[in-house]
Amino acid sequence: MTKQTNKVLSIMDNDYLKWIAELSKKYRQSQIKAAIHVNSELISYYFYLGKEIHESSFKKKYGNQFFESLSNGMRNKLPDAKGFSPRNLRYVEKFYTLYKPKLSIMQQLVAQLSMVPWGHHVIIIDKCKNVDQALFFVQKTIENNWSRAVLLNFLDTDLYERNGKSINNFKTALPDADKDLAKEITKDPYSFNFLTLEKKYSEKELKDALIANIQKFLLELGTGFAYMGREYRLPVGQTEQFLDMLFYNTNVHAYVVVEVKVTDFKPDYIGQLGTYVVAVDHILKTERDEKTIGILICKGKDEILARYSVDSSSQPLGISSFELSKLIPDNFKSSLPTIEELENELSKNK
Repeated sequence: MTKQTNKVLSIMDNDYLKWIAELSKKYRQSQIKAAIHVNSELISYYFYLGKEIHESSFKKKYGNQFFESLSNGMRNKLPDAKGFSPRNLRYVEKFYTLYKPKLSIMQQLVAQLSMVPWGHHVIIIDKCKNVDQALFFVQKTIENNWSRAVLLNFLDTDLYERNGKSINNFKTALPDADKDLAKEITKDPYSFNFLTLEKKYSEKELKDALIANIQKFLLELGTGFAYMGREYRLPVGQTEQFLDMLFYNTNVHAYVVVEVKVTDFKPDYIGQLGTYVVAVDHILKTERDEKTIGILICKGKDEILARYSVDSSSQPLGISSFELSKLIPDNFKSSLPTIEELENELSKNK
């Protein structure tokens, strides 16, 4: 920056600088809107093109050379355009055929698909087995603003299969409007593959590791979670209760109490969790908030015992198990890795 520029800036008043900042902000917003519009038009066109390719009689006529021939023809007519390689044209047809079973809601469908970049769609086409699974990840990408790398990470897990499959009593304990949202924030089992623990880990070590990896834990929990704290202190009567983890979910507009146990499920855990949920309802919940939800995460559970236990409670509770697939052999150290070691391990995986 030159001396002359510094001199000019020094005489500008604050209102003028704020005006320039606002003009710049509007320009950036216009850029984003334009990019969204361009992507929307591109996805709509690809859906139309995929339909044309799929239904074309020329496919049979040109056989194995069809996509190469179509690619050459389109590039000849549109020399400056991209996206007409034989490979991409094959994806365009797959794009249409994947979502073809949902043509009864085509307008709504295309509007939703248009909110996701084409590069994301290519990954979804490669990884998803059916239209419902594909739409699940389209919706999750929109809700969470996932990058391609994050989307690919979750496509390589069984997030779709696990979503909303915990044992819970949300159907009877929550108002109709909240049931689906509550189910979305419970999976069975939760996957803690981002943790590195020795086989003989303690409950404290597990909780420490979850907190050290809180950002990844929040992604595993679901959407809309704000972390309120660990060992959250709650004065109840003449006692002090400490909740393993407390969250607020902005989608459900409710507090979420998470209790983690390294042992298999026991009915006593439901009583403890239910007490915490009621306490949060009385102490923290406001008139704007919905009923507090409790999630119990155990090492394992007997399905029937767990079902009977949640059915016995009037509070909205869910029980899930967890998976730890990356375990260090027994002959390694028994304590949790240091913060420096965890940070180094995380930086390697970026």
